[in-house]
Amino acid sequence: MNKKILFFIMKFAISAILIWFIAFNFDLGAAVERYKDIKFFYLLGAIIILSVLLVNNTARWIIVLNAIKADLPFRIAIKIIYISIFFNQTLPSTIGGDAFKIYLARKTGIDLKSAINGVMLERAIAFLGLILLVILSQPFLLARIGDDPVKYLFPALTVMALVGIVGLMLLDRLPKGFQTWRIISGLVHLASDTKRLFLSPQHACKAIFLGISGNILLAMSAYLTFRALSVEVSILDCLVLMPPVILFMTLPISIAGWGVREGAMVGAFAFVGILEGDTFVVSVLLGLINIIFALPGGLLWLKGEYNRAEVAEEVN
Repeated sequence: MNKKILFFIMKFAISAILIWFIAFNFDLGAAVERYKDIKFFYLLGAIIILSVLLVNNTARWIIVLNAIKADLPFRIAIKIIYISIFFNQTLPSTIGGDAFKIYLARKTGIDLKSAINGVMLERAIAFLGLILLVILSQPFLLARIGDDPVKYLFPALTVMALVGIVGLMLLDRLPKGFQTWRIISGLVHLASDTKRLFLSPQHACKAIFLGISGNILLAMSAYLTFRALSVEVSILDCLVLMPPVILFMTLPISIAGWGVREGAMVGAFAFVGILEGDTFVVSVLLGLINIIFALPGGLLWLKGEYNRAEVAEEVN
């Protein structure tokens, strides 16, 4: 069996098992009753927040690309981001949205190394922003989880993230003899681009700010989803508890975060007294909102206007 197909089956199985295990532990029927009285005003607000997030993440990617000397017009970049969201959220594909970002960036004329490094560094910035947001909210988090060993996890991740960034910057110091190898040459190029981004205060500060704001927007969309189902939770609770949930969702072990999101949210919001069933149905609705929001990205993919001529026209 093809390894990619096997990997997808494993991820699908993990998502299904996690969702079944979580739902099995409470009266799902009573929780689902909340769907009968959905407040669509809040759902609309959540979708608007996701639209702002799309602009936020596009701007972050452009800043990263500019830092590594790869130009991409905003109108083209936002289309590519939207298409990548579509593939991440709606298709049972073994190829993630990042692969499509690289592919479509290449079609615009960006060279392969810059396309790959731009996506990798944008991901690194998003992760760093998430870690920093967790650290900033650490005092509020501790007030909710008490003296739990998990409090040491996020400071440790911060140190690991910083060490990882420094490590990327030092890859160009590998022995010259190894740099003739293709993979090593790629790592050296990544090191150079990492320095261009993180050693430029102008680019680094803007990108990190957008990394933090992007995760705040995700927490806000979760808050509005809670309100749509009349589950009482505060904005502060979502700002404090959703970043760790998002962090767990970055683990590439499930399909679009399904199962992992539900488990992490149920565990996190139990600290503020939200019933497991209520959190579960909110998490499922949040996933469905993301799918609905992602669907127009599929139309952009089918339209397929991503070529050098379009970019040249936009630039000129």
